[in-house]
Amino acid sequence: MRKYFYRMMSKYIRLYARPADRVVELDPLTDELGHFLDGIESSSLDELARTQGARAIDYLILNGNLHYMPDVQSYLGSLNETMDPRTRLVVVTYSSIWRPLVRLATICGWRRKTMESNWLDAGDIDNFFRLTNFQLIRKDSRVLMPVQIPLLSWFMNRYVAPLPGFRALTMVNVYLARPVPQVGHDVRPSVSVVVAARNEAGNIQNIIDRVPPMGPDDELIFVEGGSSDDTWQRILEIKGKHPERQILAVKQDGKGKGDAVRKGFGLASKDILMILDADLTVPPEDLPKFYEAISSGKAEFVNGSRLVYPMEQQAMRFLNLLGNRFFAAAFSFVLGQRFKDTLCGTKVLTRENYQRLAANRSYFGDFDPFGDFDLIFGAARMGLQVMEVPITYRERKYGTTNISRWRHGLLLLVMLVFASRKLKFI
Repeated sequence: MRKYFYRMMSKYIRLYARPADRVVELDPLTDELGHFLDGIESSSLDELARTQGARAIDYLILNGNLHYMPDVQSYLGSLNETMDPRTRLVVVTYSSIWRPLVRLATICGWRRKTMESNWLDAGDIDNFFRLTNFQLIRKDSRVLMPVQIPLLSWFMNRYVAPLPGFRALTMVNVYLARPVPQVGHDVRPSVSVVVAARNEAGNIQNIIDRVPPMGPDDELIFVEGGSSDDTWQRILEIKGKHPERQILAVKQDGKGKGDAVRKGFGLASKDILMILDADLTVPPEDLPKFYEAISSGKAEFVNGSRLVYPMEQQAMRFLNLLGNRFFAAAFSFVLGQRFKDTLCGTKVLTRENYQRLAANRSYFGDFDPFGDFDLIFGAARMGLQVMEVPITYRERKYGTTNISRWRHGLLLLVMLVFASRKLKFI
C-alpha cells in the first residue's frame, strides 16, 4: 500500500518538478518519497536558513508536515524568509473526510503511528498562505483509491479523481504556491515585442507608430514568412525610416504563427517578451497594461482577454465567440488556473521564464501551430502565476484572418485532449 501511494505522489510532484530541477523535501516525516523521486534532497528549516544564498531551489516539498505543526503560521512565515522568489512551494495535505480510514490505517500499522493533529481544509491553507505572504497558484485533488487494485485503482485515480464532484471525495490535496514578490519601484525592465507578420503589409507602419515605449531600451522584432503580398518589403522599408527605434526584421524558418513566435523569442534580448498580433485587433496602446502586470511582480505570465469588454461589431463572429468560451472553460479545468480567453494572441512573460519553458518543451513537444498553447501549457506546468488583462477587441482594418474556423477548431480539440493527458489525468 505504501509503495503504491508514494509512487503516485512522486508522479504528481513530477508534473511540476522536472529531473533537472533542484527539489528539496523539507523536514520529511519519512524517507519514502525519496525512493521514487530521483535526486530529491532533504533538509530542515534551520539548515535551509543557514544555506540561504546557495544554489537556488526550484521546488520545496512539504509532504504532510503541516498536519503536525503546533504553529503553522510561524513555520510558513519563517520558510518564506528563506525562499528565493523563483522557488515554488508544494504542500501536500490529507482530506478530513478520510480521517476515519487514516486512523484505521494507523491502528493497523500501515502508516506512521502518530496521528495528524491538524486537519486543514483548502480555506485554512489559503488563509495561512495569505497570512505568511504566499500566493496560491494551483490546487489539485488526487487519489480516490490509495491501495492498488489492478486496473480499477489506475482508472479511478487517473481519470475519475480529477472530475468535478469526485474531487471532493479524494484523499490528497496538492497545493502549489509562490512567495509574494517584492519588486522595487525603480526597476524598469526593457521589452522585446515580437510581431508575426504574414500578409500584413498595410499594418506595418501602424505597428511602429502605435507601439508605445515601456522600458528604457525596448526592441521590436518582426518575423515574416509565407506572405503573398509585399509585407517583407514594407518591413524593411519602414525599418529604414526609423533608425531611432530598435527594430529587428527576420524571416521565419518554418510555417505558422507558433514557429514565428519561437523564432522571435529566440532572438529577443530584453527582459520581458511580448507577442503583438500584426492584425492590430489588440490595440498596441494596451501593451503598457501587460507591462505593468508583469514588471510589478503581480503576474509571471500575462494573457490578454477579449471577452470582458464589448468588442467592435465585426471583430469576432458568433460561432467563434462560442468556441472561444468553450475552450476557455475547458482549458481552465485542465490547466488548474482560470483562463477567460485562451486564444487572445497577446501573451507576456519574462525571458528567463521563457528560456526555462523552452528547455523543457520536450514534455509537450513541438505541436502548437498557433504559439499560444506552447506558452500556456509550459507556464501551467512551471507553476507560473497567471493574470489576464482585459482588452477591447478591435475589428481588423486591413487584410483577412489567417484562422480557419473548422480546421483550427479541430486542432484545438486535439490539443485539449493532449493537455488533459499531460496535465490533468496523470
